[in-house]
Amino acid sequence: MVWLRATLRGGARSASSFKFGGRAGQAWAIVSQTASFASKTAALQPREAMDFDVCIVGAGPAGLSAAIKLKQECQAKDKDLSVCVVEKGAEVGAHILSGNVLEPHALTELLPKWKEEGAPVSVAAAEDKFFVLTQNRAFRLPTPSQMHNKGNFVISLSQLCRWLGTKAEELGVEIYPGFAASEVLYKNGGVAGIATNDMGVAKSGVRKETFQRGMELRAKTTLFAEGCRGSLSEEVIKEFGLREAVGAESQTYALGLKEVWEIPADKHKPGRVWHTVGYPLPSSTYGGSFLYHMDNNQVALGFVIALDYQDPYLNLYQEFQRWKQHPKISSLLDGGTCLQYGARTLNEGGFQSIPKLTFPGGALVGCSAGFLNVPKIKGTHTAMKSGMLAAQATFSALTAANTPAATSPARQAPVDISSYQKAMEDSYVWDELRDSRNIRPGFKMGLWGGLAHAALDTYLLRGNAPWTLRHRHADHEALRPAAEYEPRQYPKPDGKVSFDLTTSLYRSGTNHEHDQPTHLKLKNKGLPAAVNLPIYAGPESRYCPAGVYEYAADASGAQKLQIHAQNCLHCKACSIKDPTQNIKWTVPEGGGGPNYTMM
Repeated sequence: MVWLRATLRGGARSASSFKFGGRAGQAWAIVSQTASFASKTAALQPREAMDFDVCIVGAGPAGLSAAIKLKQECQAKDKDLSVCVVEKGAEVGAHILSGNVLEPHALTELLPKWKEEGAPVSVAAAEDKFFVLTQNRAFRLPTPSQMHNKGNFVISLSQLCRWLGTKAEELGVEIYPGFAASEVLYKNGGVAGIATNDMGVAKSGVRKETFQRGMELRAKTTLFAEGCRGSLSEEVIKEFGLREAVGAESQTYALGLKEVWEIPADKHKPGRVWHTVGYPLPSSTYGGSFLYHMDNNQVALGFVIALDYQDPYLNLYQEFQRWKQHPKISSLLDGGTCLQYGARTLNEGGFQSIPKLTFPGGALVGCSAGFLNVPKIKGTHTAMKSGMLAAQATFSALTAANTPAATSPARQAPVDISSYQKAMEDSYVWDELRDSRNIRPGFKMGLWGGLAHAALDTYLLRGNAPWTLRHRHADHEALRPAAEYEPRQYPKPDGKVSFDLTTSLYRSGTNHEHDQPTHLKLKNKGLPAAVNLPIYAGPESRYCPAGVYEYAADASGAQKLQIHAQNCLHCKACSIKDPTQNIKWTVPEGGGGPNYTMM
C-alpha cells in the first residue's frame, strides 16, 4: 500500500501536500491534470477513473480488517487482487473515536502475532466497577455480566487503526486518506464503485483556481465501512431496500461525547474501568458514562446519550459537562489536564435493526450495518469480524472459476457475495446480538425498569426470551414540543473540569476549508424557522456537540438558521435527530473534520 496523504488543513492543495509512489502517485497525477479545467466558466470535464478488484470505503476497524484479510487470502492461495481503501480523514485514525475496552479475539484471529508486532494494545483491564449516580453521591451496584472485562484491553481505537493501516500497507493494500467518497457508482443494477468529491469549489459554487475534479474508483466489489450513519451506506440501504428485505426495524442511535485527560500519577490506575448510569440524565432518558484508565497517566472518559430523548431543551454537550462536575468524577479530574475532545454517534438498534448485508456488487460491514453490542458497550471485535467474513466471501466470489468477475474485468453482472450474510448469521457476532436484543429496548420502561428487565433477561432468561422487544419509532419521532417542557439552565464552565464549547472544539483539531459549499444540506431552507424554532425551540443548537447550528436574525429581523459547517465533528447527530429530517449530511472536501490522535 502507498498512502496518498492529503495535508488538507488550512488552504490550497499542492504537490507538496502528498506522498507519492506507485498507483497513489498515479492517482495524484490524474487528479492534478484536472486543475487545468479550473476556469470559472469551463464545462465540467469527465472524471478520470481507476479500476480495482475491491474498493473499501472507510479506514476503520471493519474496513482495514477486510483489506488485510483479502490480502492474506491472496497470499495463502497465490492470487492477486487489487484492494484500495478510501478514507475521508486527513490520515488513518483521524476520524476514529470510541470509548474502547477491546475484546481481542477478532484481532488475534486476524493478526495472531499482534503483541510481538507492536500493536498499541497493552493495558489489560484490571478493575470493573458500576455505579448509579445521584446528584451528589455514587452507589456501587454489581457489574452486569456483559460488562466484565477480564482478558480485555483499554485502548485508543484511533491509534489501533493507524497500526492496522501499517499492517495493510505491508500486505500491499492501497489507502487513500484525504479523499472523501461522495457518490455511489451504479452499473447493470448493482454497485460498481464510488466517486470522490470535487475539490476547490467555492461557497458560491464557482470553481476556484485550485479546482480538482473528483475521481471514479471502479471496483468489482465495494465494501461500505463508513461507520455509524455513513452517508453512502444509508444510500445503498435505501436504494436496494435492505431493511425491508429482512424486516429490520429503523436503526436507533446515541451520541457519545469523549475527552482524554492526563491526571496526577497518584490517581491513575492503569486498567481501571468504571461505568455509571443516572445523574445528570432524567430516568426517562437512556444513557450513561465510561471512564477508562489508559497508560501514561491518561484517562478516557465519555458520556453517551440515546437520541430517542423527548425534551427538546436537553443540551447534550452541557449534560456531559454536568456529569464531569459530579463529585465522583471531578475528584478524579482535579489537578488534571484535558488533552482532546470529540463526539460521534453510535448504533444502538442491535439485532432488530440489522439490514440485509449484501446487495449486487458489494456489502455493508461494521457499524455501517450496525453490529454494536450495546449491553457490552463494544463493537470493535464485531466490526473486525464482519470485515474478515466479508473479505472471505469477496475473495471466493472474485476468484471462483467461470464467474464473470474471475473471467472478465468488464463483467456484465454485479458480483454476488451473499455468502457473507450466511457467514455472519453463523458467527458469534450474530449470537451475541441475538442474545442481548431485548436489553436496550427494555429501557423504554425508564432507568429502574430497564435495569430490572436487564437483570431478568440476563440472569434468568439468558437471552432466550420467547419475545423480541421492538424499538417502535425512529429517534427523531421521539422529540416532543417545547411547550411541554421548561427551558434548562446550565451552569457556566469552571475552566478546570467543565469547558466552553469553543475551548473543546480547539482540542478536537477540527478544521474545514471555509470557502467551500456547506456539506450540511437543508432540503427545505424554510422549515427550520417555520417548524423547528416555533415548535421545538430550535433543538439543532442543543443536540449538536460542535456549535454548528445557530438561530440568528437576518436583515429583516426574522430568525434564520445559520450553519457553521467548519465546526463539524462529523458525528452525524443532526441527520438523525432533526425532527423534520430536513438535514442531509454529505461529505465535505476530503481531509476536513476532526484530527483525533488518541481517541
